[in-house]
Amino acid sequence: MSRMNHVPTIIPGLRSPYGKVGGIVVFGRMLDKIRLDHVGKLPDDWSQARGRDRGWDGRCCRFLGIRYPELEAETLRGGDDDELLDWAFRIGRKPDAEEIEVWNGFMTKMGWRDSYSERVFFRLDQAGLAVDAVQTMFDFIEIDEGRSASDYAAV
Repeated sequence: MSRMNHVPTIIPGLRSPYGKVGGIVVFGRMLDKIRLDHVGKLPDDWSQARGRDRGWDGRCCRFLGIRYPELEAETLRGGDDDELLDWAFRIGRKPDAEEIEVWNGFMTKMGWRDSYSERVFFRLDQAGLAVDAVQTMFDFIEIDEGRSASDYAAV
C-alpha cells in the first residue's frame, strides 16, 4: 500500500472526523482542536488552520449557522460535546435528520471524484502513500493519524 514507511500524525485526544456528536460528523473533531490548542497540544500549523472559513471548521459552522469565534469561546467556557451542540442549535440552527444525513454523506465523501480529489492525491503523495491508498479525505486522515480507514466505514 505504501511506497515508503508512513509515519502517522498522532495527536492524543483528537478524534476521527468520522466521530459523531448528535449524529453530526466533524463537529466533535472541531471541539477537540479548540481544546487541544488551548492547552498547547496542537501543532502550530494545525493551530493556525483552525477556524478557517474555507476549511471544514468553516463548513461545519455554516451548516450550524454559528460563528467559529463564538463556538471557540463557548467551548473554552466548558461543557461537554452534547451541551456545546445544544448551544449551537440554540444560537444557530438545528438541522433536521435529512439535512444531517446529507451533511454526513457530503463530508465523508470529500475527495471522491470531486474538486477535493487533487487535495487527497497531494496529501497521499506527501505521505509517501500510493495514489490509490484511499479515495476520500476522511479515509486519508484515518490512515495519517494511525487508524484504519475501515474502522469507520459505516457512517
